[in-house]
Amino acid sequence: MLVELMVDNFAVVERIRVRFGAGLNLLTGETGSGKSIVVDSLGLLFGGRAAADMVRTGAERARVAGIFDLPSSKPLTALLESNGIAPEDGELLIEREVLANGKSRAFAGGRPVTAALLRDLAGFLGDIHGQHDQQRLFSSENQLEVLDEFAKATDARERTAAAYRAWRTVARDLESLEKGDQEKLQLLDLWRFQKKEIEAADLKPGEEASLDQERRVLANVTKLQENAAAAYEALYEAPDAVLTRLAQVRRKLDELARLDPSLEESRTSLDPVASALNEVASTLSHYLAGLEADPARLDKIESRIAAIEKLRRKYGASVEEILAFLADVTTKLDAVENVDAHRERLKKEQAKLAAAYETEATALSQLRRAAASKLEKKVQKELAELAMAGTVFRITFAPAPWSETGSDAVVFLIAPNTGEEPKPLEKIASGGELSRLALALKTCGEEPRSTKGSPRVLVFDEVDTGIGGATAEAVGRRLKRLSAANQVLCVTHLAQIASFADAHYRVEKREVKGRTSAEIEELIGDNRTREIGRMLSGQRVTDEALRHAEKLIKTSR
Repeated sequence: MLVELMVDNFAVVERIRVRFGAGLNLLTGETGSGKSIVVDSLGLLFGGRAAADMVRTGAERARVAGIFDLPSSKPLTALLESNGIAPEDGELLIEREVLANGKSRAFAGGRPVTAALLRDLAGFLGDIHGQHDQQRLFSSENQLEVLDEFAKATDARERTAAAYRAWRTVARDLESLEKGDQEKLQLLDLWRFQKKEIEAADLKPGEEASLDQERRVLANVTKLQENAAAAYEALYEAPDAVLTRLAQVRRKLDELARLDPSLEESRTSLDPVASALNEVASTLSHYLAGLEADPARLDKIESRIAAIEKLRRKYGASVEEILAFLADVTTKLDAVENVDAHRERLKKEQAKLAAAYETEATALSQLRRAAASKLEKKVQKELAELAMAGTVFRITFAPAPWSETGSDAVVFLIAPNTGEEPKPLEKIASGGELSRLALALKTCGEEPRSTKGSPRVLVFDEVDTGIGGATAEAVGRRLKRLSAANQVLCVTHLAQIASFADAHYRVEKREVKGRTSAEIEELIGDNRTREIGRMLSGQRVTDEALRHAEKLIKTSR
């Protein structure tokens, strides 16, 4: 339920703050007074599109904020927790800012959120129904959505969509296979040559680095021998070799340590040094023994590196990339050379997935048909209470091409007058009839969904298009009954509807310091009577209009 709405610098509104209660909340005012701004503000809080022209002229930004009393809902709790949003005492503050450049920011519970998340939250908080929704009823796709919502077919529809996507993926693979066969056959000889050339080289991962290291050694044998021999001689063979001098130092330290034990630690510290130097000398000795020129091996390495370089220019920057290219070519060859077997596998998989889709689509269709029969009866009953007694409402089914929404095409038919043949909405329904049908469909879908705890807010704009008199009174009574289980906000220009309000608000434009600004005021007592009188008689409120207004209010109770 919407507890409070705050709007700053939005369209012609400079600043308003209004609290709403449970039941039926009606907004009235002169044409062009800004009544629909409340609806547009809620649309932003429910994740609607933001635009620069929403910002009041001269302001840097527009801000809309709403405090909602949350319904008891485990899915809603899970959605809030998964996004780190913590309500306060069961209430949630949702905010939306629109900058003058058209960019917007959204917040829920003080945390930045996306407009997409606001749309997810809107499903739990409320729904907005306006003239645009009435026009959408002409679309077969939207009629199908209305039926699915009434049928509570979300799970069945999701299963059907998943089955369709799986079937369509394999179908596209099969189409691609058939389409690409000729092109791939033309590349077959090239792929075979490439595969043969790379496989003949018998490449090994890391081979380049190993060959390069060996080539550097063989190309510098003489220099390596000279340096290794000089190092070995200086370390071990020369009269003043390092190890010889180190042995002399150790003997002197042995004598010193016998006389002065404080030098024992210094003496023993030379032991690992001597061991390390001996290890180095041994390594150099073995290295020299194995170091010899091998021109034949060097030529072989040079040839191998040249062969790899040739492959690199054609197939990749490294041996690893060349091997990856080989794997790709091998896969392509396998696909072409075994295309018949692959085609058969895809056809079998396609047939299997088609059967699975048909099973899900049939189950969804059966669910829809059962719901359609119930919805027809409920809508006709609702229309009778909305001064359209005798109206026939039918839902027809026809086969449709497979899609994520199933294999049904539905059309809503209506015959407002007794004896007429039901026809599609766009061919017969007037504005007033369409408004009442939209209300009937909305109420049929909403009542079974009422939740525990705080009710959802249902917003109706332009619901009274094309109606008046007794019909308007019937619409008002229906809105009143609907508000018993839901909080209802309704914008209206008809006194017969406004008289049913639990809370009545007037929106009007005023000029302040040379600027026009829309303001909103809750009406009680005589002020409410006078507003309904104005709606009955026009700008000049007569005594007769006031008496009529009092009678309307009394009757609505």
